[in-house]
Amino acid sequence: MTLTFEDFPPGRFGTFGPRHVTRDEILAFAAEFDPQPMHLDEEAAAKSMLRGLSGSGWHLCSLMMRMMADGFITRAASLGSPGVDEVRWLSPLRPGDELTLEVDVLEARTSKSRPELGIVKFKCTMRNAKGEALGEMTSPILIKRREGAV
Repeated sequence: MTLTFEDFPPGRFGTFGPRHVTRDEILAFAAEFDPQPMHLDEEAAAKSMLRGLSGSGWHLCSLMMRMMADGFITRAASLGSPGVDEVRWLSPLRPGDELTLEVDVLEARTSKSRPELGIVKFKCTMRNAKGEALGEMTSPILIKRREGAV
């Protein structure tokens, strides 16, 4: 079943995961995309303000996107996103973390210029197994409305 705009009323949409993150994944992502010492080198990371090896914030964002895609976006009548409103990195991503993604719909409105679609604003919060929020992202997604809903 394809999810349409009408399937995203404001409130908690769902929780997705868990997703286990390994040390090797953190190192590989950092080596390719964010080669800073706190993401690549145990000794340097221990001396950093993060006090240990941590994943890049961009790695965390990539994991959020993957969990959103696996959880619901690939089943939705998504037309893409005009961008991201806000990203916040709250606590370090650590090797061995078990991640869950909480997805809330903050707002859902019909497009004024294109009434055949709606704009759904999502807030996603990534948490570790202790329940600590590691990061948050707020982003609108354009989603087709059901046939006959216009």
